[in-house]
Amino acid sequence: MTMMANGVRYHVEQYGEGEPLLLLHGFTGSADTWRPLAPFWPDFRVMAVDLLGHGRTEAPKNARRYRIEHAAADLAALLDEWGVEQVNVLGYSMGGRLALAFAVWHPRRVRRLVLESSSPGLKTEEERRARREADEALARKIETEGVRAFVDDWEQLPLFSTQRTLPAPVQAAVRRERLRHTATGLANSLRGMGTGVQPSFWGRLGELDVPVLLVCGERDEKFCRIAAQMHERLPNSELVCVKEAGHAIHVEQPGIFAKIVSEFMTKGEV
Repeated sequence: MTMMANGVRYHVEQYGEGEPLLLLHGFTGSADTWRPLAPFWPDFRVMAVDLLGHGRTEAPKNARRYRIEHAAADLAALLDEWGVEQVNVLGYSMGGRLALAFAVWHPRRVRRLVLESSSPGLKTEEERRARREADEALARKIETEGVRAFVDDWEQLPLFSTQRTLPAPVQAAVRRERLRHTATGLANSLRGMGTGVQPSFWGRLGELDVPVLLVCGERDEKFCRIAAQMHERLPNSELVCVKEAGHAIHVEQPGIFAKIVSEFMTKGEV
């Protein structure tokens, strides 16, 4: 279905009834990312969003419209349209950065927070400047060479090496999802919402008093280190490292991931 948020047309999907669970995909993903997992969460009102520049959501030409503060405001507007005051939020990678930003800026609207293979951003301005330059170069390459050439290169990154052993149909589905995007949407997402552009939230983790679940894959050493550092700073957090999984745990170990999320969401309930 289509919904408007601050003048932008968003594609959203909804499954089931119950307590709301908002799902935010990673870079090159879409709401389709979560469709295989929805049956694992029958007691939740699952709400999945194609983020700006991804899937069937609009891809504005102005890169500033993609900035994380605007994306968080769009989520608040979508929840208002849904009539949802407070929501559980699950974000993967880029979607996890947005989920964290939303929790920092709209703390009363978040009940529980799940961050899969994500981070609070980069710690220093030097790191952010270098990342902005790298993302701009990649954005220009996408615009020049096209989405297919970009996806061919993207799939060879060490970050996704563990996905190469997945069943062929699973790999094909992930590739189809990546290829569905536009060059404008992906390039401007890098320019507007990359880690070099967003604020660093490392200094604000201590403000979050909502329960936070940090999930990483044991084969993704970088993001396991980041998750451990976040765990030390978050006052009410849990950390789970999933065996035989890399960056995209929900793809590589969907049943285990869904169970971990379900148990966290229902903890303390009778």
